[in-house]
Amino acid sequence: MLVLALDTTTRAGSAALVRNGEVLREERSAPDRPHATRLPADLMVLLARTDVRLEDIDLFAVGAGPGSFTGLRIGIAAMQGLAFARRKPLVGVSTLDALATVALADTVVAWIDAWRGEVYAGHYVRGVSSGPPVVGHPHELLEPPISAATFIGDGALTHRDVIVGTLGGAAKFHDPLMPPLAAAIARLAVEQLASGGQSDPGAIAPIYVRRPGGLDGDGPK
Repeated sequence: MLVLALDTTTRAGSAALVRNGEVLREERSAPDRPHATRLPADLMVLLARTDVRLEDIDLFAVGAGPGSFTGLRIGIAAMQGLAFARRKPLVGVSTLDALATVALADTVVAWIDAWRGEVYAGHYVRGVSSGPPVVGHPHELLEPPISAATFIGDGALTHRDVIVGTLGGAAKFHDPLMPPLAAAIARLAVEQLASGGQSDPGAIAPIYVRRPGGLDGDGPK
């Protein structure tokens, strides 16, 4: 199966082509340019560099959040357009799940910068989420039961000093802290499709994490 995947949940983002689990190519985008000015050109360049046509794609995959509100909407809309045009499935993948997959550690804490001093957070033990994602201030999220863990994500990069100050040597950090995620999104999309996950392009929606009380997190616009 040939998968074209896109991540626009962070300022840089990435795109990848993955065939039967093998990464053909994965590229980061330019963080100094808005996603709206890069798409769909970044995807077309990726296809050209790998000598792949849109007609060859079996599955489209996109990072569905949490993350930048504007980035999410642009990325999902771009992949919906391609999937609708080619009449192919589209799978949305949690950005936090993708980060946990990349980390390859027994206990992983994935943090995505939500701005205003907050992060979107997911906690994983042996690849399984210990609960729904949350949004909050780093000090609150570092309260027990989090102890020894590997941190990953741009939220962990932004708030590394807080993590080290609270957990000391019990905190490990993935290198790099904010890796490209498109290839991981592609692999997770195949798994979700195989297990009967949602694949209708029109049904894909951003994952918005809410604070207690029902308010959305204030991610970057």
